[in-house]
Amino acid sequence: MKSLLKLSALIDGINHRMGHFVKWLVLAAVVISAGNAVIRKIFGTSSNAFLEIQWYLFAAVFMLGAAYAFLENAHVRIDALSSRFSARTRNWIDIGGMLLFLIPFCWILIQLSWPLVSLAYTSGEMSQNAGGLIRWPVYLLVPVGAALLILQSASEMIKRVAFLRGVAPDPLAHGSHQTEEELAAEVAEHEALELKKHQSQQAKKQEHK
Repeated sequence: MKSLLKLSALIDGINHRMGHFVKWLVLAAVVISAGNAVIRKIFGTSSNAFLEIQWYLFAAVFMLGAAYAFLENAHVRIDALSSRFSARTRNWIDIGGMLLFLIPFCWILIQLSWPLVSLAYTSGEMSQNAGGLIRWPVYLLVPVGAALLILQSASEMIKRVAFLRGVAPDPLAHGSHQTEEELAAEVAEHEALELKKHQSQQAKKQEHK
């Protein structure tokens, strides 16, 4: 289980770095959008390339940032229902949701989008707008984003199984990324608490005897 938790921490690290990269894409989109608006107002001209790069960047933020949102537990939950369940039940529901819905959906996205990426790359497909951009990079965001979500799903399942087996803390109680060292320290602390609890129970049993 410890080796799987190390793999989980590695995947978390990848998507954490991707999340920070995506933040810069948001800034780039804002700067380009503002610059394009200023140029249009002052000089009365514009560029289709600048217009298209804005939605390219938006697509990148959405597709590449989805796994980071999952890592940070920032996606939408129906709290009115989930708050009524125990921690174990919530983790079981998450595992079922990932296995039955999220991973199959992401795999279908990869299967359907990859031929489009390949065709656009080999044909050199360009935007139909004058001065528009090449299309395959934005198509590529779909399978890459889906693959990152599958990886993060694997990481989240490892953490939930570890919790259900009593060897790791509840992942739903932590909304932020943990490094491998931090996760290892927290797992060790959790194991120490479980051992202390077990020893206390054994001591009580001996007293009753």
